[in-house]
Amino acid sequence: MHPVIELDKLSVRLGGRQILNGLEGSLSGRTIGLLGPNGAGKSTLINTLLGFYKPNAGTARLLGHDILRDKMKIRSLVGYMPENDSFIANMNAVSFIRYMAELSGLPGEAALERAHESLFYVGLGEARYRKLGTYSLGMKQMAKLAQAIVHGPKLVILDEPTNGLDPPARQRMLRLIQEIRDGGQMNIVLCSHLLRDVEETCEEVVILKQGRVVHKSNLAHERSMNLRFLEMEVVGEQNGFTGALEALGCECTTTSRGGMRLLLAKDVEVHDVYRLASERNLQLRRLSQRRDTLEDIFLKAMEANSNGGV
Repeated sequence: MHPVIELDKLSVRLGGRQILNGLEGSLSGRTIGLLGPNGAGKSTLINTLLGFYKPNAGTARLLGHDILRDKMKIRSLVGYMPENDSFIANMNAVSFIRYMAELSGLPGEAALERAHESLFYVGLGEARYRKLGTYSLGMKQMAKLAQAIVHGPKLVILDEPTNGLDPPARQRMLRLIQEIRDGGQMNIVLCSHLLRDVEETCEEVVILKQGRVVHKSNLAHERSMNLRFLEMEVVGEQNGFTGALEALGCECTTTSRGGMRLLLAKDVEVHDVYRLASERNLQLRRLSQRRDTLEDIFLKAMEANSNGGV
């Protein structure tokens, strides 16, 4: 079984500027979230994997197929939902989706059948004969998803699939992505600036910064670890308090204005924290307990030094 994506010292240079810098590693999750700030290289990576940009060094493989040698094979195995609309406005939806299925390698009759099926699947069955130019934003997003999955790809790449959607439409899009994931027939790469979308749908997350991978983690594994965090404000001298907590196996970080963030060790409870504070005549204010979130992971990755590997 090949990894979904393999990066082999992949570097891309555009307009005289290095965009991707020697990306290495493999990604094997059923659903992979691709995150990063604007300019991190997310779109460049997607376009390179799809064969639109040529690496200036290294290569990559999708489902075991090299992006330089196997472009036509990759196009039959991969579905792509772009961020921006890429429709022929005067075509009706079923004709357009059929056309996209044929471009992906399906014969005409099968392409037409699959076009009807995919439009019904995303909820556009009653509107499949309407021209795409008359569609609302939410309908266009669903039509983009339909054309991405119409040929039954092994991997579907979704670029900002909930972009501009109102809350009900966003929830429907996420439910469809979860259904595709749980069906087990397609792997998914989800590129989004909405951390909650990734957290609700993805098993694995990759974070890019300045053209390098700065974090990769399995979200399901991190959730199963059930790490416990405390956030609190401490009034008084913290040095001895921090040392006592670390002696119990806790990890402590301090923030401004007496703030402290604490990762509790396995056998340490909240009452132990109160006891240590009382012994040192410290006041604890605004204490709250929670687990790590994708937002925490993302912010820590942005602060960390880039290391260029997965």
